[in-house]
Amino acid sequence: MKKGLFSRGLFFTMMLVFVLALAACSEKEAATPTPSTNTGEKKTEEKPTKEEGVYSIEDFNNVKTNEGTAIEGGSITYGLVSDTAFEGTLNFNFYSGNPDANVLQWFDEGLLTWDKDYVYTNDGAATYETSEDGKTFTLTIRDNVNWHDGKPVTAEDLQFAYEVIGNKAYDGPRYDSNFTSVVGMDDYHAGKAKTISGIKVLSEKQISITYKESTPSLLTGGVWTYPLAKHIFGDMDVAKMSSSKEVREKPIGFGPFKVETITPGESVTFVKNDDYWRGAPKLDKVTLKVINPTTVVQELKSGGVDLVDSFPTDQYKDNANMSNVEFLGAIDRAYTYIGFKLGTWDADNGKVVTNPDAKMADKNLRKAMWLAVDNDQVGKRFYNGLRWNATTLIPPSHPEFHDSSNPGVAYDPEAAKKLLDEAGYKLDGEFRTKPDGSPLEINFVSMTGGDTAEPLARYYVQSWAAIGLKVNLEMVEFNNFYDRVGNTGKDDPNIDVYQAAWGVGIDVDPAGLYGRDALYNFSRFSSEENDKLLAQGVSAEAFDVDKRKEIYNQWQQYMVDEVPVFPTLYRAVVAPVNKRVMNYAIGDGTGLYLNDIQVNADKAVVAE
Repeated sequence: MKKGLFSRGLFFTMMLVFVLALAACSEKEAATPTPSTNTGEKKTEEKPTKEEGVYSIEDFNNVKTNEGTAIEGGSITYGLVSDTAFEGTLNFNFYSGNPDANVLQWFDEGLLTWDKDYVYTNDGAATYETSEDGKTFTLTIRDNVNWHDGKPVTAEDLQFAYEVIGNKAYDGPRYDSNFTSVVGMDDYHAGKAKTISGIKVLSEKQISITYKESTPSLLTGGVWTYPLAKHIFGDMDVAKMSSSKEVREKPIGFGPFKVETITPGESVTFVKNDDYWRGAPKLDKVTLKVINPTTVVQELKSGGVDLVDSFPTDQYKDNANMSNVEFLGAIDRAYTYIGFKLGTWDADNGKVVTNPDAKMADKNLRKAMWLAVDNDQVGKRFYNGLRWNATTLIPPSHPEFHDSSNPGVAYDPEAAKKLLDEAGYKLDGEFRTKPDGSPLEINFVSMTGGDTAEPLARYYVQSWAAIGLKVNLEMVEFNNFYDRVGNTGKDDPNIDVYQAAWGVGIDVDPAGLYGRDALYNFSRFSSEENDKLLAQGVSAEAFDVDKRKEIYNQWQQYMVDEVPVFPTLYRAVVAPVNKRVMNYAIGDGTGLYLNDIQVNADKAVVAE
C-alpha cells in the first residue's frame, strides 16, 4: 500500500510540474501552434512520423483474439473503472450517467440493434418496418422475448414507456425531441389527452409509432426502443418510479443475465438468463465491481478482474506490455468539452432559457478561453495520443458527418489576449476586469477521477491565468457534479464554466444535447439559428446524405463561432481483456454479444 500511495503522489507532483511547464511553454510558443494531425479517421495520405510514447487508435483491433479451447460455463469479473460509486438508477428509461449504463448492459437492452454505420437492423429482439411515407414505424417483438420473471415483453410495455416518459411527473432526462415528434405526444404531455394518439398497440407483440414528420434520424437511433415492464410499474406513481426498489434494488430486464445481488454503488452479481432470446449465455456468472483508477493496473495484473469498461488512457504507456491481457481499442462515441453557463432550465415549460446578461454571455470571452488552451499537447502529454485535439461537436466516431476539414479554434494565446483587449476586458494588475471595470472572477468546476483529472483541470486554469483571467477551480465527484450542472433541471448559479464529457448516441442528430428542449443542454444556449439548423438536420431534405452533411457542417461551424461550449478532446476506448476471455469485442456492428462470451480456464491469467 505504501508503494501505491507513493507512486500516486509522485505522479501527481510530476503532473503539476508538467502543468506549469506546459502553461509556460504555451505562451512562449504561441506564434507557432502545432495543430493535431490525428483526427481519429483512417486516411490514405502518408502518415506523419509518430512521436515516441504517442499512440494512435489505428494501431488497435476491437475484437479479442481467441486462444485455447472454451470450457463449459465459468464466470468473469468486470471492472467498472471509477473513483465514485455508480448512482444505481438501473433502468434505461430513467438513468443518466454512463456508469449506470455499463451496469444495465449486462441485464437489459433495447428492442432494436444497429450495424457499424448505426442503422437499425432486424437482428434484435424486435423487427421493424416503415410505412411508405416514412412516418410510421411498426415493431414486432419476437415471441421468445421475455422479462426475467418469465412474463412476455409486450407492445403495451413499449407503449407504457412512452406514456411514462411523456408524463408531466416524469423526473428523468429522456423527454426531448425524440418524444415530442410523436403524433399526439404534445397533447398527452399537456394533459389534454389520456393516450398518445400516434401510438397504437396492434397485438400483444406488435406496435406502431407514428411521427409528425419522416426524418433520417428515425433509422439511426431516433426511435425509443426500451420497454418498461407494465406489470411491475403500472400501478406506481410516475414521480416515484426512478427511486423505487424496482429500479434501485431489484431491477428487471430481458437481457442475457439476471441481477442476483446488488451492493449499492459498489458491485452487482449477475447470473445467466437461461431464457434469453438469443440463447442462454455461455457463462454462468458475471461479477461487476467498481475499481478505482489508481488500482486498476494491480487488479488486471493479479487477475482480480478479467476486463474493464475502459482503461485510463493516461496509464496505457506504462502498461502497454502487460503480459496477461490483450488491449482492444476503438474510437469512442464521446468527447470531452468545456461548457459555459448561459442560462437556466425552465422545468414548467421544458425548455432552455438563455440569459443575455450571464457572466459568460460574451462570445469573445468564451472564444478567448478556447484560444488559450493547447489541446493537441494535452492529448499527447496527458493521454499519450489516445485522446486528441477536438475541433467540432460531431466526433469522428460518426465519420460521415464529422467535418474533418474544420480546424475548430487553433491554440493562440496571443490572439486570445488581443481579443479580450478589444472586447474591453482590460488588465488591472495580474487579472482582467469586466468591460464595465468591475472585477471578473470565473468559477470553474471539473470532475474528480484518476490521477490526471485535477492536474488537467489545473492546466486549464493556468492557461486562462496566462491570458489574464482569474478562474477559481472546484473539483466535484461524478454524481454531484452532474446534479449541479443541471442533470435534475436545477442549475447551480455559482457555476460559470465546467468541464464534462458526452457519450453521444448512435444518431448523429445533436438536438438531444444542444436543442432548446433538451435537458442535457447544460450550457443553456439557445438561438433561432441553432433551432433552424437542428430542424434542417432532421428535415425531409436531409434524407439526401450530402445535404444532411452540408447542414451539419454549417451547424458545426456555427457552434465554433458561437462557442456555447468547446470540444477539448476526442477519445479512444482502450480495453484490456484477460487472455482467458473469448468471443469479446468493443465498438459497434461486430456481431458479438455478451451472451457469446466464454473463457478457456477457470481462473484468470496472472501477469508474469
